[in-house]
Amino acid sequence: MSSFTPELIRNCKRCSHELAPGVLVCDQCQALVYADKLDQLASEAKAMEAKGELLRARDHWLMGLPLLPRGSSQAAWIQNHALQLNAAAQNSAPSNKSKWVKRLAPLGPLAAVLAKGKLLLTILLKLKFLLSLLAFVGIYWALWGPKFGIGFAVMILIHEMGHFIDVKRRGLPADMPVFLPGLGAYVRWQALGVSLETRAAVSLAGPFAGWLAAAACALLWFETHDGIWAALAWTGAWLNVLNLIPVSILDGGHAVLALSKAERIVLLVVCLALWLVFGQPWFIAVAAGAGWRLFTKDEPPQPSPKITAYFVTVLTLLALILWIVPGQKAGLP
Repeated sequence: MSSFTPELIRNCKRCSHELAPGVLVCDQCQALVYADKLDQLASEAKAMEAKGELLRARDHWLMGLPLLPRGSSQAAWIQNHALQLNAAAQNSAPSNKSKWVKRLAPLGPLAAVLAKGKLLLTILLKLKFLLSLLAFVGIYWALWGPKFGIGFAVMILIHEMGHFIDVKRRGLPADMPVFLPGLGAYVRWQALGVSLETRAAVSLAGPFAGWLAAAACALLWFETHDGIWAALAWTGAWLNVLNLIPVSILDGGHAVLALSKAERIVLLVVCLALWLVFGQPWFIAVAAGAGWRLFTKDEPPQPSPKITAYFVTVLTLLALILWIVPGQKAGLP
């Protein structure tokens, strides 16, 4: 396996913060210090895989491990992918099949057990999704009754599936959503070698899917005049607006990393305009977050008009739902 000594980087390339020797993650903006080198290694390794050079690709992926924090999800993904490449290379290598079949025959039961173990792991991961969803439904069922409890859980599920589908359509690995009763939900995915613009698009896909769910509930409210649909539409739109506040733990915090300072000013101005036009105070929080991000020194190397337009469009669509539909108490016991 090839190895190399990474160059010493004294300042974070995203926020220019001075770095201590040997650190792998900037303590100011949490960016990977060697993100550019990791992107390069990932690109080269993928090219080798496309050519069928599986062992070379494996070694190239493993070269990225010293550049990642120990125990990080990216490091775990590289190790798992290296094992997969190694197994694929062995399966494609020419060998005396009959000779080795005889030698390995006693290990057949062990292979069967391992195969079942993999199946069991897949089942457990799906159960994690289903059980957490049921617990999530139960919490809101107890608080607001069965109609709102189930409807609210479905809307959160649609939001998370927006992230999941966007990740999967890009050919990247992702787990099904996991629900945290009383807190929310999340989708775990691998972002190694992914650009800031792609990460931002994945982050905004959830609120956009959440708007679709809220819009569907609004249409049902128009048709049926049942207050429960108004409650779901308003609550869903409201939560998705809050989720777009540009702080690190929310979708808006990930999306804003792709915006330049000028684009963050545009976001701030648009949010203030949405507040003034539609009378929704929640956009003040998004505007305040955008204003704060003008001073965080984590601007990207290049602006992203596409992500700016995406961000502004989703906020505007959510504002329309909040403006048209009655407040969240409608239809609740």
